[in-house]
Amino acid sequence: MLLQDPLFLVVAIATLAVLVILAVGIGGFARGGEFNRKYANKIMRLRIAAQAVAVVLILLFIYVRSGG
Repeated sequence: MLLQDPLFLVVAIATLAVLVILAVGIGGFARGGEFNRKYANKIMRLRIAAQAVAVVLILLFIYVRSGG
């Protein structure tokens, strides 16, 4: 079962982290103001880094599960 697979759980957590970072970024952009001016670029860089980690983990999961 997938929920008992530790690698799957790590992939799920990484994906959820990307979603949370994206939501914070969109929320800050929608509200505008000082928060957006101060943190917009930092949040975008963090999202891209988290997304890269998530993609690598997904590829690793596929490789391991395919018998690689």
